[in-house]
Amino acid sequence: MRTLTARLAPVLGLLLGCVLALGTGADAAEAPAEARVDAPANACAGSATFLMGAARSDITGPAAEVGMMGYAQVSQKTEGIHLRLYSRAFVIASPCNGRRVAFVSADLGMVFQAVKQQVVERLRAKLGDTFSDDNVLLSATHTHSGPGGFSHYTLYDLTSFGFVPQNFEAIVSGITDSIVRANARLAEGSLRLSSGDLHGASANRSPEAYLRNPEAERARYPDNVDTRMTLLRMTGADGRELGLVNWFAVHATSLGNTNTYISGDNKGLASHAFEVGEGGLTPGGPDSFVAAFANSNEGDVTPNNLGGPDGRGPNEFEAAAISAKKQYDFAAHLWATAAMPVLGGVDYRHAYVKMDAVDVAPAFADGSAHRTCPAAIGVSMLAGAEDGPGFGSEGASCESVHDVWNQFTCAAVTTPCQGEKPIVLEMGTMKPYPWTPEVLPLQVVTVGPLALVAVPFEMTTMAGRRLRDTVRAQLQSSGVTDVVIAGPANAYSGYVATREEYARQDYEGASTHFGPWTLAALQQSFAGLAAGLREGVSVAPGPTPRDLRKAVVGLQPGVVFDDKLLWVDFGAVAEEAKASYARGDTASVTFWGGHPRNDLKLGGTYLRVQRRQADGAWRDVAHDGEGGALYHWQREYCVPTLACSHVRIDWPIPRDTPPGTYRLVHEGNWKSGWDGRVHPYSGSSRPFTVR
Repeated sequence: MRTLTARLAPVLGLLLGCVLALGTGADAAEAPAEARVDAPANACAGSATFLMGAARSDITGPAAEVGMMGYAQVSQKTEGIHLRLYSRAFVIASPCNGRRVAFVSADLGMVFQAVKQQVVERLRAKLGDTFSDDNVLLSATHTHSGPGGFSHYTLYDLTSFGFVPQNFEAIVSGITDSIVRANARLAEGSLRLSSGDLHGASANRSPEAYLRNPEAERARYPDNVDTRMTLLRMTGADGRELGLVNWFAVHATSLGNTNTYISGDNKGLASHAFEVGEGGLTPGGPDSFVAAFANSNEGDVTPNNLGGPDGRGPNEFEAAAISAKKQYDFAAHLWATAAMPVLGGVDYRHAYVKMDAVDVAPAFADGSAHRTCPAAIGVSMLAGAEDGPGFGSEGASCESVHDVWNQFTCAAVTTPCQGEKPIVLEMGTMKPYPWTPEVLPLQVVTVGPLALVAVPFEMTTMAGRRLRDTVRAQLQSSGVTDVVIAGPANAYSGYVATREEYARQDYEGASTHFGPWTLAALQQSFAGLAAGLREGVSVAPGPTPRDLRKAVVGLQPGVVFDDKLLWVDFGAVAEEAKASYARGDTASVTFWGGHPRNDLKLGGTYLRVQRRQADGAWRDVAHDGEGGALYHWQREYCVPTLACSHVRIDWPIPRDTPPGTYRLVHEGNWKSGWDGRVHPYSGSSRPFTVR
């Protein structure tokens, strides 16, 4: 198998540019160590006082010519912005035991291990021992509409043609900044917890695999997706509302694999709507109120239940808005009814686990001992999921092979460890480094009765339920009532399906890297972490993951220079706006521009929609951080060079827009071919009326 994989690796590297599967952690946390006793678990019982702070930072990467992260389509490259990407950070500290935790929900497809490593490294440089791997939880909303190239592992950089330092730096610096500012804002306050079931906002995209779970187990749940939304409301001692985090399991894939606009998708839109309603949002701030719509065990859960060939209805941007509104409306309900005060303290346990070599005890499996496998993906991974089809079809499994020829064929492309999976690529045996990480972080964080189980995978609905039950069994005697899967978090290594779902080898099973007993290995490891937390004892840290920052390769060149026609200036209008528009129309203007990689405009904007006031001044009414207007970049082939750019701004005029006089403004930067310097420019359309 390894010889076959080695031969096919170059070809498979290109084939894998069609879809993406996502993964898990290991055995170092199987039993709590006796080395150190922490504060007693009940030291904060009854305490209602917390210190808390929240902040938001821009992490939007290059808006042009970078392969997008999520669907793994080579042809899907960034060409503009629908909604800027943000890191939303919350620091919560408990005065009764002196512990604090930083929770981040970032508008990313996933938080790769390199990001967590360097965020913690920079936090230590700025704040000393305040933060570490143990008490920093970085989770992703799992949007599939952001630029890629920010992993140190080969598989995840294939479709961006290698590592993209500019995007990596935007992400790491933005996340670090949001945590530092949230920590600086720590002030006394209180927390309230609320939860309820949101129906009609999600659907199971692999229902046949779900039905393979035991009937008695399925009978415990009314739905084949987790409909639970859990919301944490943060209020300052002075009565000022600081923010919220809610967790709800659904893919951020309302926008499909042909979309080329950067966007936070449904999660980002819902966050923006709540923030505007409570605290306002302008480029660069303020972020006095921060709302994070975080993800959970979304592995087999799609938002696309609106009909049509792909479930998105007639328009994917409308589909994103509809999904966002469903989540927003229910979060607003939980926010308004959040009455349960959070009592207790903050605590956490963290360990690294070598996930490809976990010996799973019979009690966590099927009554027999098992072992996890070197990371590999199956044929059905190439087929993609329903949200972003690749090629072929799901369900390619060695489970029900009967004739001699097929048995021979399957035996040649799988291993006894990987079971029913016909392997298309074994990432774990690649040299000099595996193509995906195998030493992975597992983490449990408790805030009073709420436990966050941070997993570096996309877990299916039933896999998440089983893991929650495992952790709850360990912590309920300590007063934990709500257990939430927070993921994908801290690193990324594929999916986790149940043993029964794995056998069918749909996309999720084929994307479960470490074999059929991955979930059992996680349950075993998290039971150890939770037990250590319950007993107030430390756990072994586990093996140290490799740091590959010096081994990454980027194949994409930077901006050489920007050009234009001799008789125009940068920012000049190439296609002008109409003189008048009706509400519901789309106002459009095209400018001669520069490449957006010259300046990411972090904390700023590439566009402004402005309304003329009675005194003649222009006031912003929209920008590229809110999903209300679209910034689109395209290369323009002008003689004698190929270095010209056109920038188009589209403003779908809302039907409640006040009549008046408006204009569209573009701000950018161009790079000189003579000295390499970057220069700012701006341009505006003619005024037009909205009637």
